[in-house]
Amino acid sequence: MSMLGVPRKPAARAAGAWYLAMIVTGAIGILYVPMQIVDGGHAAIVGNLVAHADLVRLGILASIVCQVSFLFLGLALCRLFAGTDDRQARLMMTLITAAAPIAILNELFDVAALMLAPSPNQRELAITCFALRQTGVAIAGFFWGLWLFPFGLLVIRSGFVPKLLGVLLLLGGVAYLADSSLALFAPALRAETSAFLMVPLAIGEVAMAVWLLARGWRFPKPGAW
Repeated sequence: MSMLGVPRKPAARAAGAWYLAMIVTGAIGILYVPMQIVDGGHAAIVGNLVAHADLVRLGILASIVCQVSFLFLGLALCRLFAGTDDRQARLMMTLITAAAPIAILNELFDVAALMLAPSPNQRELAITCFALRQTGVAIAGFFWGLWLFPFGLLVIRSGFVPKLLGVLLLLGGVAYLADSSLALFAPALRAETSAFLMVPLAIGEVAMAVWLLARGWRFPKPGAW
């Protein structure tokens, strides 16, 4: 229990659960499924869309669940960090609220690609829709990076979360911005650096989710929160 009387243990548990849901569904919808569709190069995209239509639909669903989880994660984090820095908390929630609709609406390009792919006369348009979806992910990625800055500052200033986790979140934010910038303006370079950028991007968020879950289920000593 904090000085302000906020029940932080349930908030941490809820935030950890939503964070885990966001990470798992995001890995499926944003990373795994698109990789299966682009496997084989540009010429194979239409064939993969037709052959793996059910997988693409699963990816669309996973991406939507990811963004819904993102919104609920933001609400849980605002409750967890209540009284730490209200300005940063509002900024964090604003960025989350901006990111989620962009990412959800972006899935319409995948829906369109699925509808067009079976038609021989619409295959180029299907490829264009799929490419636009990937561009939309890069645009949403700017917000996925930006929200980590106020979040990281909240962690650092909280006094009850290890400051190292906040630093890792800030580094993850930088990695997101770099990856999205490369995806939009230097895709060839991004193909060579994406694996490197994934390291700081993943470490901070996964570590934070694990900490929230572990702390949420642990019975702290009186006054520890």
